[in-house]
Amino acid sequence: VCATLFASRQDIAGQRRYKVTAFSLYDQEAARWDKIVQQAGFMECYLHSQKKIVKAKPDRITNDPKSVANCDIVLLTVPSRYHEKYFSALEPYVKDGTIFVVMPARSGCDFLFRKIMGAKAPKLGFAACDTLPWACRAKDWGRTTEVLGTKETVGAAVMPPVGVAAEQEFHKLQMLLGEQPRIIPCPNVMSISLGSPGQVVHPGITYSRWRSWDGKPLDKKPLFYHGADDFCASIVAGICDDIQAICKKLRKLDGKFDTSQVKTIHEFYTTAYSTQCKDTSTLQRAMVTNSAYDGLTHPMKGDDKIGYTPDFQFRYLSEDVPNGLCFNRGLAELLRVKTPTIDTVMYWCQDKLGKEFLTKGGRMAGKDIGMTRAPQALGITTSRQLLEFLQIKPVPIYKVPCATCGSVAGAIATMCSPA
Repeated sequence: VCATLFASRQDIAGQRRYKVTAFSLYDQEAARWDKIVQQAGFMECYLHSQKKIVKAKPDRITNDPKSVANCDIVLLTVPSRYHEKYFSALEPYVKDGTIFVVMPARSGCDFLFRKIMGAKAPKLGFAACDTLPWACRAKDWGRTTEVLGTKETVGAAVMPPVGVAAEQEFHKLQMLLGEQPRIIPCPNVMSISLGSPGQVVHPGITYSRWRSWDGKPLDKKPLFYHGADDFCASIVAGICDDIQAICKKLRKLDGKFDTSQVKTIHEFYTTAYSTQCKDTSTLQRAMVTNSAYDGLTHPMKGDDKIGYTPDFQFRYLSEDVPNGLCFNRGLAELLRVKTPTIDTVMYWCQDKLGKEFLTKGGRMAGKDIGMTRAPQALGITTSRQLLEFLQIKPVPIYKVPCATCGSVAGAIATMCSPA
């Protein structure tokens, strides 16, 4: 979708606005993709809402990371578990001033970006987006894609290169995407980390649908979003409540720390899909009446002959739990915030993934914590370290002893992390 749409952009003189390089590190994917495009002569993307077909092709399709050397914008849309691989591959060759735009960034992506780019990070731009601009799918791999729906807004937080205004980077991103979706600036990357909708919706819906599954194959694939019932909506809302509790604690520590852009999922649907949801009276109704999700099913294995069983290794759990919920749960632990719904969903999800992130004792210290974006996995293991990273200077208002260390020194001391 990106390769086709961005290659088709034109300036007021009718000339191509961008030189587009498609870059893939997947095994042999770039070569296969390039061959398909060269044989066809173009790629095409069908925009359902406009009933329009866009035809174009990138200038180059490659797996060579050196190709980043002349790029002004790097748009990273790969699954979040590959972010580290791509950052690491591009780091040696990227030039100063290049902005990395991650869609969706998922939680803690700025932690990861700073860690890998190291001394280069201040000279690079970083934009974290809360979601993809489109609900889309491949129709004929490497050649034809479909945009089922375009979101009306996308939230984005920008860390510009030193000496560059954030507004300039927002303008670049809006020009790239076009008139829609409209970029909504977020005050900080933490707003993106906490407000990422995928980490709420995907594990929440999956848990709700399959928590009591008897293991027997189904005759057909069940609808994902449009299959949401009231219980599902309550779980999704409960995860949102836990995240809002984290926001509340951050604001309590520092009244200037802005979390106003961290929306609930219901608020997300009423803004991002206001014209595509026929009924937004409740969260459940917004989910099941969103036309952008027509026909989307649970990720399943099998076929019509043997039946269908859920694929718990699909990205809805394999990405959104370690790279989403784990960040929030780890953050909550450092801030001493209780997250009852997140805990319930995480225990079930990690069992289905065959992993341990959250221990039976309720700590983010499981044997697989290193594969997550929890702060604890990135070397931030105490409240003091977290607040320093976030540049939060809390007012020492608590005078009760810390349950862990017994200190009464102030707000940071009263939130000491367990040893």
